[in-house]
Formats: sequence, structure tokens, C-alpha cells
Amino acid sequence: MSDQPKHGAPHGMEKYDLGGGDDLGALSLAQQADLNQFKISTRMGNERYLRDHPEVESLIAGFLGDVLTQRPESVREFAAGYFTNPSLPEKVEKQLAERQEKLKQNRVIQSLH
Repeated sequence: MSDQPKHGAPHGMEKYDLGGGDDLGALSLAQQADLNQFKISTRMGNERYLRDHPEVESLIAGFLGDVLTQRPESVREFAAGYFTNPSLPEKVEKQLAERQEKLKQNRVIQSLH
């Protein structure tokens, strides 16, 4: 089996849908090219959405940080409680404000160099 596709897969997806020899697997070259373009446009759309909504990063970072520090027996139950907590919006707003302050401080530090 080949270790690199011959169809220019998007970065990070090179090992998927590999067949043997000249066979790319289940898809034709045209289908694979269309799929790769779809993957690229989907990634770009996702990245654009995440840039426009920094609260998503704060929400996920806060959740993961709490999971790793508290190490709950049931992550599913912990997640249900975490994401239904009435104080979550205030927590996310605070994290966003702290992030903005750090970015501002970093810009000041960089301008001094």
C-alpha cells in the first residue's frame, strides 16, 4: 500500500482513502478532487467561523481545563453540568476579556522590540 496519495489530499488527510498501486480506493480521481476541494472549503469555513466567534475557543478551553484539573469519573455527566451551568455565560465573558487583555499586552510588548 502506498504511503502517500497521488491526488493532492489536504494537509493532514494524506493517509485517508488510499488503495493499492494506481487504485486510490473507493473514489475516482475526479471524485477525490471534488472531495478534497470540499474538505478545504469546509476547513476554511470552520476557521472563519471560529475567528468570528472567539467565545467558542474560550468555552472549549475552559471545559477542557476543568476536565483535566477535576478529572471527573463521568465526563458525560460533568459536561452536562458544565454546559447547563447558569453562570457559564459570565465565565466565558470573563475569559474573553482576559484573552483580549493578554492580546493587548502582547501587542505592546511586540511594539517595544
